[in-house]
Amino acid sequence: MTTPTRDRSDRLVARLRRAGCVFAEDEAAILRRAAAGDDLERLIVRREAGEFLEHLVGAVEIAGEVLDVGPGVFVPRQRTVLLIEAAIAEVRTRVRPVVVEAYCGVAPVAALVGRRVSGVQLHVTDCDERALAYARTNLPSAAAVHHGVGLGALPQELAGSVDLLVAVPPYVPSAAVDLLPREAREHEEAAALVSGADGLDEVRVLVRGAPSWLAPGGVLLLEMHRRQAPSALAVAQATSAWAERGFVVGEDGETAIVRLVRAGCDGARAAGAAPSPDAEEP
Repeated sequence: MTTPTRDRSDRLVARLRRAGCVFAEDEAAILRRAAAGDDLERLIVRREAGEFLEHLVGAVEIAGEVLDVGPGVFVPRQRTVLLIEAAIAEVRTRVRPVVVEAYCGVAPVAALVGRRVSGVQLHVTDCDERALAYARTNLPSAAAVHHGVGLGALPQELAGSVDLLVAVPPYVPSAAVDLLPREAREHEEAAALVSGADGLDEVRVLVRGAPSWLAPGGVLLLEMHRRQAPSALAVAQATSAWAERGFVVGEDGETAIVRLVRAGCDGARAAGAAPSPDAEEP
């Protein structure tokens, strides 16, 4: 015999499945923990209408940490764990490193670096004040938050002193917008997702602009799709600013992290950065 509580739970799971939620049982449990009664029903209706689960409950769990997030802002994806792990590996080899997360959104990389590594000097930038409000709650209190577009938001005194510059820039090609999940198309800003015909407009800006901010031997880490990585490396190869160029592909077979090391000392090892033995070249 089923109980009324079990019946309600089963109906909730069924509604979420009809709405296209792949992990309906998990989502149902999260929603039940977040609200009850009429409040729960309102959340269910909004989820059925395509809103991000994370926007509804105000949080996202990534790499074992919980970050604040809210309606309208970019939700960190699980694929970014690859970038977070790479960033942590880089900074652990340095003493009091200066770390910048550009296009930070709610600052998942900087926040986790700050929580996992002591003595890091953190700076983040984004043009969306709503996202920066959440970033401030996720970051250590000493982190500096700068409002503006990309590297142009950084204070000039950081020029030439940054040890690690990391970003998940928008990298969806404009022609691929219709292929995005409904929740992304309808509930995140296009500027946080799309970047020109091939998706690499902001990547080019970062690759060309980062050397003036990085210290000699400083590292640039960028997330993008694996098919875009060779094009990004070609941009880097066109300048003498980069001593090392490579990329790694995550276990999903789709996500790539491009790693560039600024010239000016004997490569990454002289700067104390972690080597990338699995890096690929186009």
